[in-house]
Amino acid sequence: MRITNSMISRNSMNNMNTNKTNVNTLNNQMSSQKKISRPSEDPVVAIRALRLRSNLNELNQYYEKNIPDAESWMEITESALKNMKDILTTIRTQCDNGANDSLTAEDRNAILKNLQSLRKQVYAEGNADYAGRTVFTGYKTNSTLTFLKDEEQIKYSIKEPVSYENIEDKNYYSNLVTVPTSANGVTGGVAMADMPQQVSNKRIRLSYENLGDMNADNLKYIAADGTETTLDGYTYTDANGANHTVTVNTATDYTTWANGGYQVGDDEVIYLKETGELILGKDIANQMSSEKMKLTATYTKEGFKNGELRPEQYFDCQNITDPANVISYTKENQEISYTIAFNQDLVVNTQGSDVFNSSIGRDVDDLTNAVEAAIAAHDKVDKIKAMMKETQYSDTVSQEGLKQWLEAAEKEATYADDNMQKLYSKGIGKFDGYLNDVVLATTDLGSRADRLKLTKNRMSNQQATYEELKSNNEDMDLSDIIIEYTSAYTAYQASLQASAKANGQTLLNYL
Repeated sequence: MRITNSMISRNSMNNMNTNKTNVNTLNNQMSSQKKISRPSEDPVVAIRALRLRSNLNELNQYYEKNIPDAESWMEITESALKNMKDILTTIRTQCDNGANDSLTAEDRNAILKNLQSLRKQVYAEGNADYAGRTVFTGYKTNSTLTFLKDEEQIKYSIKEPVSYENIEDKNYYSNLVTVPTSANGVTGGVAMADMPQQVSNKRIRLSYENLGDMNADNLKYIAADGTETTLDGYTYTDANGANHTVTVNTATDYTTWANGGYQVGDDEVIYLKETGELILGKDIANQMSSEKMKLTATYTKEGFKNGELRPEQYFDCQNITDPANVISYTKENQEISYTIAFNQDLVVNTQGSDVFNSSIGRDVDDLTNAVEAAIAAHDKVDKIKAMMKETQYSDTVSQEGLKQWLEAAEKEATYADDNMQKLYSKGIGKFDGYLNDVVLATTDLGSRADRLKLTKNRMSNQQATYEELKSNNEDMDLSDIIIEYTSAYTAYQASLQASAKANGQTLLNYL
């Protein structure tokens, strides 16, 4: 085969172009320090790069966004739980103080002042938010746990579950002393029948007071098969074989009931809308306890005060403010999950109803009312004692009358002190229970926080691993590129020189 000048020239040009391409490729690599600039240059590297970049982007989403967001959410929750624990601990301390049977006037006033201050804070922590999202309200992160202002026009229909476990003793008092202000009032004295009286009843306290009317059919018990049956007309046979029929009275107001001596039939249930109480006769109370009965009470409430719990956070209920636009709510466990790793979710929220028990505020109100009653009773004693020292009441008749008034006032004070002591003693156990709920919630939150921390560390390691794999797949070492570039450039220069010599010769060079 004859090698022509044309063949030599063509081969020289091909070699030059090839070397030039290599130089350009290496020059680009030296500038970008990347193996390829287009997928076509190395499809294997390109496909592997796409997969690694996709995985790394997903990992970065978890590590740089989801995990920090979850951490912040849980930190806010932890801080609120800590504050709630402090509040409950302080209230329990006041219960310890109030259970003391040797309180002074200063002690009672100090307890009252502390309780009034703490009452405002009881549910405030439940409104804690992260980035404008309330952390204790489940999916309703745009809502608060409590009303933030007085809402006089809002009306709800609330279905509240209660049970035999909610039955408690409650003391009611009649014939409370009104300190006389005139000589005629003093000399009249106090008849024995008009002396302060104490009546003890069984009750179930609902979550709100100042309620609307309730139909007797709306108080139901949950049968063994789970169905709800009207309590009014419920019949049962006691251990002695006697038959009983329950009656539900929803027509009696508190004042009428109080004026009647706080009486309740043995199988009667009285609904008191003013105080939000179900007063139980002794027989039906015993039956509920023996059968471990559970009830549902459906009532209306119009108007809520600042700091009162929103019903939708705790109960099945309806907002019936606008009859044409009724909004229904169903109480359910609402878990907010964050995806914090590949195929790994973590619940970040704590349900408010599990921590901020609806009974806490009512218990604090009972404690406050008890100490206020004790303060008022002792003030009456002090006023009557002071009157006995006044000149205008120094006569024998006035002194005898004031002695009767003093006896009545001291009896009222004794009742008030006894009620306060017993109520505060029970409060110790109650608030121990509330504290336990907070501790359990805090422990659960802590365990989830620990899992999040472990996942975060693992994600950090995976991030470093993926970054290394991505770098090994895409990046080139600059020193290696320079060596290859130098070699390619030398070859390119050599091809240029060889081509110049070969292409510069003709047949005349051989003559």
